[in-house]
Amino acid sequence: MKKTSQLKQLIHSRNLEFLMEAHNGLSAKIVEEAGFKGIWASGLSISAAMGVRDNNEASWTQVLEVLEFMSDAASIPILLDGDTGFGNFNNSRRLVKKLEQRQIAGVCIEDKLFPKTNSFLNSKIQPLADINEFCGKIKAMKDTQTDEDFIVVARVEAFIAGLGLKEALRRADAYRQAGADAILIHSKRTDIAEIESFVKEWEQRLPVVIVPTKYYSTPTSRFQKLGINLVIWANHNLRASIDAMKKISEQIFREKSLVRAEKKVATLEEVFRLQRVDELLEAERKYLPSTGTNSDDYP
Repeated sequence: MKKTSQLKQLIHSRNLEFLMEAHNGLSAKIVEEAGFKGIWASGLSISAAMGVRDNNEASWTQVLEVLEFMSDAASIPILLDGDTGFGNFNNSRRLVKKLEQRQIAGVCIEDKLFPKTNSFLNSKIQPLADINEFCGKIKAMKDTQTDEDFIVVARVEAFIAGLGLKEALRRADAYRQAGADAILIHSKRTDIAEIESFVKEWEQRLPVVIVPTKYYSTPTSRFQKLGINLVIWANHNLRASIDAMKKISEQIFREKSLVRAEKKVATLEEVFRLQRVDELLEAERKYLPSTGTNSDDYP
């Protein structure tokens, strides 16, 4: 099954489904091996891995380059965190074209202004896009896709901006009418109150996607009972890697030795396995001349 169809099936599943964050080819491979059916290509994580801020400091072509490695590394579908679409409708529709070329299954865009501001920053300025402009962006993206199963998720930031339930519903329904395939309703509260109020009023007009980074203590069974379709674990591989790298770097610096550190890191054999070095060795046996063969023997 093609990757776009896999993602579409996940979003429309009767069961609660999950996407796990990845930010490069290696983490994408790890997510697949862990058993997840899909990957969230996090804008925060990709930019952080580059050492830049989550404010569109990494260009969309730089993000595409990372995505190409991720897509090659994993056979499961990838949903890109596409920020605001990296510009206006024209930038967004070109993004769709380039994502399809790399077998990315879908993109999520948020109704903020370019350059975007991360939703969890303690910033009082979280300006939202004009509804009509954002609807035009969605329409342009849907008109551009050539694969009918390619997914466009509209992310509603009304709660993040402090505009309340009524505005969240108004925006979500406008995006539905513009052609969005699903709604990601976002909240930075530590409880599920905003999400729950939205889902009850929304009445399953489109599949609902959530990112419970802040309300992580909410039992997953609660999401299932609310009828939420897809949960995104949005940044935990990136955060886990930061913690692990800091600890091992500090230990090696302090001890000036690898003796104790070696037991705390993955073996080189595991690195080679994830890189599929075995496939390369087999290909070398198949395609390279045998030892002792002279190139002059070939016409």
